[in-house]
Amino acid sequence: MVETPHILSITELTRKIKGVLTKEVGQVWVEGEISNIKQYSSGHTYFVLKDQSAQLSAVLFANARAALANTAFLKDGQRVRAGGGISVFEGRGQYQLVVHKMESAGVGALMERYEALKKKLNAEGLFDKSHKKPLPLLPQRIGVVTSPTGAVIHDMLNVLNRRFSNIQVLLTPVKVQGVGAAASIARALGWLNENCGAESERPVDIIIVGRGGGSLEDLWAFNEEIVARAVFTSVIPVISAVGHEVDFALSDFVADLRAPTPSAAAELVIRPKQEFEKLIKQRRDDIHRLLFQQHRLLAQRLVQLSESAVLRRPEQMIERYSQRVDYLDMRLQSAARHEAGRARQRAEQIFGRMQLLRERRFSDLRARLEGARQSLNSSVAVLIEKKKNRVETSERQLVLLNPLKVIERGYSLTRIEGGGLVRSVGDVTPGLSLVTQLSDGFIRSEVEKS
Repeated sequence: MVETPHILSITELTRKIKGVLTKEVGQVWVEGEISNIKQYSSGHTYFVLKDQSAQLSAVLFANARAALANTAFLKDGQRVRAGGGISVFEGRGQYQLVVHKMESAGVGALMERYEALKKKLNAEGLFDKSHKKPLPLLPQRIGVVTSPTGAVIHDMLNVLNRRFSNIQVLLTPVKVQGVGAAASIARALGWLNENCGAESERPVDIIIVGRGGGSLEDLWAFNEEIVARAVFTSVIPVISAVGHEVDFALSDFVADLRAPTPSAAAELVIRPKQEFEKLIKQRRDDIHRLLFQQHRLLAQRLVQLSESAVLRRPEQMIERYSQRVDYLDMRLQSAARHEAGRARQRAEQIFGRMQLLRERRFSDLRARLEGARQSLNSSVAVLIEKKKNRVETSERQLVLLNPLKVIERGYSLTRIEGGGLVRSVGDVTPGLSLVTQLSDGFIRSEVEKS
């Protein structure tokens, strides 16, 4: 007889596993990086703790969260140490860590990469407001870069159809998660700018790029540098709509506008059609009202003109203006004569002043010339007197130095005949002829002995 095995229900098996885990593992402390964190209205917080090769579901109930001194680290990408017991969530057959205590252990690897790239791009100026392009008021065609299979595109189309039913949407399908997602998004942005720019036949006025919510890993494609630079270099304005309102991807900082969710991006990209229709109606009513007021004013003016004396008896207006012209002509001639008289009087005054100035100038010049002549005569007289004194002095000196005057006083000069003066006995030799000059004549002699 074959023994029938004991058949367990799913609940029984799950509870057995739960008992084993609770008994064998018990209370533990683990360290890992928070991912896919979710906060519910009940106050419970659900998240995943992970390291390089494994992940662990965890729950922080409201009472345990309230006991934490600091909850600022409860966000994706933060590295934490969590203490609690291993249990099983029977409804899903999933084991989890029920956290009792928790503390920060620093920033996780992904968050470190995120902060480093954010700092780099910000330093390069990719986040500067000066680079933000204005969004068109009424785009005719919207480009959407997202997954073609997710709920995001359907939600966006519903919003756009509700706000402006006949607006055109061009979907550029891409991967939004996993390997190759970042490159796919960057290529789509480049394709739209290359093929749907302002010069193309069917231009795109604005681009929405994004995806729905998820963990930091799920959204990581929008934190890659290649995507951030593709958004920055886009000539077409870009709205970044990644995840939920609390999620901030690097594409959000680079984009021309950040939307908290994809549905919000659809609302931001265009105002409801009813608003434009209302605005057009208001402008049309304003134009009609202004035209009516202008027509009424012109009609009143026409009535006034038709009843005026000018139109009833135009010759009176002509006569009045003719008289006015004659009066002005008379005043003009009188003014001209008056101005001519004033100009002539001023000219005579100026001429008289010029004559007086000329006489004064000539008188000054004559006085200066006479003074210069007298000064010159005085200087010449002084100079002549000085020269005369010098000549007399020189004459007296010449007289004193004249050898003839010395001879007259009893002296004589003896020369060698045909030669020079005899100044010494040594200048002569026996037989030499001499000539001696006296005051009243000459004596010739011959040297016999010296």
